[in-house]
Amino acid sequence: MSSSPQSAKLQEIKAEILSLLEILSDKVDLERKLGANFLQLAPTRKVYSSSETGVKPSQISQKSLFDTYNERKKVELSKSEKTEKLKELEEEVRQCTKCGLCKGRTNVVFGTGDADAGLMFVGEAPGHHEDIQGEPFVGRAGQLLTKIIESIGLKRSESYIANILKCRPPENRNPTVNEIILCKPHLIKQIEIIRPKIICALGTFAAQTLLDTKESIGKLRGTFHDFQGTKLLPTYHPAYLLRNPNDKKKVWEDMKKVRDFLK
Repeated sequence: MSSSPQSAKLQEIKAEILSLLEILSDKVDLERKLGANFLQLAPTRKVYSSSETGVKPSQISQKSLFDTYNERKKVELSKSEKTEKLKELEEEVRQCTKCGLCKGRTNVVFGTGDADAGLMFVGEAPGHHEDIQGEPFVGRAGQLLTKIIESIGLKRSESYIANILKCRPPENRNPTVNEIILCKPHLIKQIEIIRPKIICALGTFAAQTLLDTKESIGKLRGTFHDFQGTKLLPTYHPAYLLRNPNDKKKVWEDMKKVRDFLK
């Protein structure tokens, strides 16, 4: 085999392995964070033997493969590219029927805001008003969230707001583990597209899911954590504040840290 065809085949093999790495990375991340062990991988692609390709395993540098994989995940997108990718992802999510929540939803609640936002809020799941309007945080809790955002000198439209789940659980019950497992990849893709400088996790479910912990929101809030290289600060959910207004002072302390970090 000539060097040129061999080089082309080597690149083809690298592309196949990189694709598998992406699939395995997503699966292992979910298993590690949520204890899942029943996610299905995409169909396995053909694995070429050295006799078919003329390429020896030693010729495929493990370091270069992971460097290429990591570089793929660091590609910076323009705002227009982010907007387009979010639209494509939203259409994909609208077609999702992976769990039973799809049967009772009025609308998929994908997310809203600036595709190039420096600050991203992540809540738990849509409620009644969100399900009707198809947008996150539009009820009383949403009105309070808007005031919280404005308190640090931002407009709501300058942030991005999403939830762990994209469909409303019946009677606003807590999300199940399986629902989180099946829906979380949509959120991860949103985060990867937007690349916010900081994520503010609103409430217990958002904080525990993203940080892979069972610690209470009371212990997690007010401290910066790491989420795949992005700063994450948990705080109380606006709905909780409506029931416990005395804790608004704590959220204000948290949001000042967010404001100072963004500056």
